[in-house]
Amino acid sequence: MITLEEKKELDLLDDLLKDPFGEKEDKPASPLAVGEEEQPKKFIDMLSQEHKAKAAQLAAQIDYKNRHSIVQFGASAQQKLSSFSHEMLDYVQKKDIGPIGDILKELMSKLEQVNPEELKPEKRNFFSRLFKKISSSINEILSKYQKIGAQIERITVRLENSKKALMSDIQLLDRLYEHNKEYFHALNIYIAAGELKLEELHTKVIPELQKKAETTGDQMAVQEVNDMLQFADRLEKRIHDLKLSRQITIQTAPQIRMIQNMNQTLAEKIQSSILTSIPLWKNQIAIALTLYRQKGALEAQKQVTKTTNELLLKNAEMLKANTIETARENERGIVDIETLKKTQDDLISTIEETLRIQQEGRLKRQQAEQELMQLEKDLKTRLLQLKQE
Repeated sequence: MITLEEKKELDLLDDLLKDPFGEKEDKPASPLAVGEEEQPKKFIDMLSQEHKAKAAQLAAQIDYKNRHSIVQFGASAQQKLSSFSHEMLDYVQKKDIGPIGDILKELMSKLEQVNPEELKPEKRNFFSRLFKKISSSINEILSKYQKIGAQIERITVRLENSKKALMSDIQLLDRLYEHNKEYFHALNIYIAAGELKLEELHTKVIPELQKKAETTGDQMAVQEVNDMLQFADRLEKRIHDLKLSRQITIQTAPQIRMIQNMNQTLAEKIQSSILTSIPLWKNQIAIALTLYRQKGALEAQKQVTKTTNELLLKNAEMLKANTIETARENERGIVDIETLKKTQDDLISTIEETLRIQQEGRLKRQQAEQELMQLEKDLKTRLLQLKQE
């Protein structure tokens, strides 16, 4: 049972062969693609039985009495091949893969903005590491990575759209390849038909005309021989032109495949970036940030332990010093002997000084009394003297 695709291929081939002399006006066929192998000497030998029958039918339609038949022979297929070539050229000109490369470069640029060195904890004092600064540093890094992550998400959408476009182009190129292959087969049939007709002319028609001209001696018969030789020469040239067109289809086949392979490679690269590189990057960033937090927590715990030990040691030293000092104070009397000695010495000195001052005062009073008595005596004497005068 013939599938839908096989029926389409047969319909395209029949369409290319139905008007061998370009007598009907056809719309340009959609593009094609080709496959080919090394050719035998005669094209008829490389055709399938079905195509050989088609070539024989076309050869029978070549009318050597119609001068225009050579010019139009296979022209419709060549015109459709020309339209296909233009379509291929337009495709190559419009499908610039440069933007895809730019998107991939932009993706790499964003991924490279992540510096693992930023995740190494800096040397800070205990309290800055333990509290505000370490939290601030983590928030800054998280904010930066969130911003980069959002940019990467936008790039991912662009890459996904580019991948869809590439996959669509690959399907289009598959259709072009199949069309080109049908042109290739059609040109093989045209060339085989031309070669069959050319062989018929050289082996049958021209020899018969030459024999007739030689037998009759008729000048018109000689002209018919000359006309037939010219027809055969033009047919040979026409076959050569068809072979050149066939060569175009042969060259187009690997070109289409090369474009497909390039698109396939780009699509696979994009898919690898979307499904592998970007998720791996996100995972590694998540792991790095988790390790960074763990490092900060471990560092804080280490500092807490260190500080606790230092506090315990200092408290133990202080307790020791206070205990010894307290014991010493407990063993001391309320008043030290040295203090008592000093107090007693001061007291004795004070008493002696007081007695000395008192003695001096007593002496001074006695002296004052004597002086007062003398003054009184002198006063009396003076008064008596005054009375006597």
